[in-house]
Amino acid sequence: MSEAHRQVRGARAGRHAVVVGGGLAGMLAAAALAEHAERVTVVERDVLPEGPAPRRSLPQAHHAHMLWSGGARAIEELVPGTTARWLAAGARRISLPTGLVSMSASGWLGRFPETQFLIACSRDLLDWTLREQVMLLPEVTVLQQAELLGLEGGAERVTGVRVREADGATRTLSADLVVDAGGRGSRAPRLLAELGVGPVHREEVDSGLTYASRMFQAPPGAEAYPLVNVQSDPRVPVPGQTATIMPIEDGRWLVTLSGTRGGQPSAATDDFEAFARGVRHPVVGQLIAHAEPLTDVVVTRATVNQRSFFERIRNWPEGFVVVGDAVATYNPVYGHGMSVAAQGVLGLRTELREHGLTAPGLARRVQRAVARPVATAWDLATAQDILYPGARGRQPGRASVALRRYVDRLMLTATSRPLVSRALFDVMTLSRPTTALLRPEVALAVARGPRRVPPTAPPLTAQERRIMERTDTGA
Repeated sequence: MSEAHRQVRGARAGRHAVVVGGGLAGMLAAAALAEHAERVTVVERDVLPEGPAPRRSLPQAHHAHMLWSGGARAIEELVPGTTARWLAAGARRISLPTGLVSMSASGWLGRFPETQFLIACSRDLLDWTLREQVMLLPEVTVLQQAELLGLEGGAERVTGVRVREADGATRTLSADLVVDAGGRGSRAPRLLAELGVGPVHREEVDSGLTYASRMFQAPPGAEAYPLVNVQSDPRVPVPGQTATIMPIEDGRWLVTLSGTRGGQPSAATDDFEAFARGVRHPVVGQLIAHAEPLTDVVVTRATVNQRSFFERIRNWPEGFVVVGDAVATYNPVYGHGMSVAAQGVLGLRTELREHGLTAPGLARRVQRAVARPVATAWDLATAQDILYPGARGRQPGRASVALRRYVDRLMLTATSRPLVSRALFDVMTLSRPTTALLRPEVALAVARGPRRVPPTAPPLTAQERRIMERTDTGA
């Protein structure tokens, strides 16, 4: 055994970390903590499925989930081999922008050679594949059907958690570090207030978005079809409506529709195709017209952009960190939630490796590291959502309005200039910061504008177009 290995084992001895929540962010946090704690206990209120099956506390799993390359790389760093396991289980690695047929607010994006990618599969498969690996770590134990009751300790340091187990018994788990990965249902602001910490500044932007999804069997020959997406144009004062086909495992299409306040989709199966045809281009409706439906329509309305600014709290306690959806949630149409969560946990691991599990000020440094990817995704989502009719939330300032006008022209230019397209997808996939959009060569190309007017029809290959025509007519 090397001296470095002995030192690591010595630092871990007797150390215990608790993670609240066994979802994607929680499992990633457990993997990061396993390097620094002898024991990691994951407190999970559900019974976790033993395979790629739904979780009760994750109703949004029925809808399309895109894992952008920025998030996939972060997960791969935290749990090596995950990407290969996803692909072996049937997930698709979709080249961007080559494998994407997307109508942005400014027109159809060009399908240039790959600069980024995304992982496309059901959320159930994505979570299970990761969970299976993390639960094999000898340091990690999952306490299922356990409800978090409160935090132990005080305003200066959190020393553990109180939980109620499946049999109703109350138990206290002492911990050197508690990580709240409890998702949208996290009670972190209230639990901190009970310790005398806070208040927590919170913001919301609500466009009134509703999601409706349905699973279809991909038509014969369409198993490798590109991801198809028709976005809304927030500059037009009408409800924003979108339609997406995401090809997933087992030759299926997960089709997700969305609409903001005044233009939401319904749960009626008879309305599903009509809504898809009624967005800015009917291609999604054409593709599913005669595809075999495998499920009914599932509707979700909990889509408010919410952010808690934990990093601004001056009296942040030692021993407590919040990550993932417990920090911020976004309009799912942008697909950033999982990637931001993964990058936030990567920030946790970086701070742990640099300073150690019990270093003074660790929790505050981690909370600031978690906030960095959150800020990028928050700005991208809320700058658009606040424009829709009836949207509720803080209106953007002058600087945000000027940046939005620049981005509008950048989106138009990206339809026909590969350089600008690369910058756009670097930022969209959370692979580079938003400042990449302002690099001199990108700004110059944006000033010149697009090389040509965007096409009016989706940029499908001849074979892809034949499949669309066949599904549209039922021939």
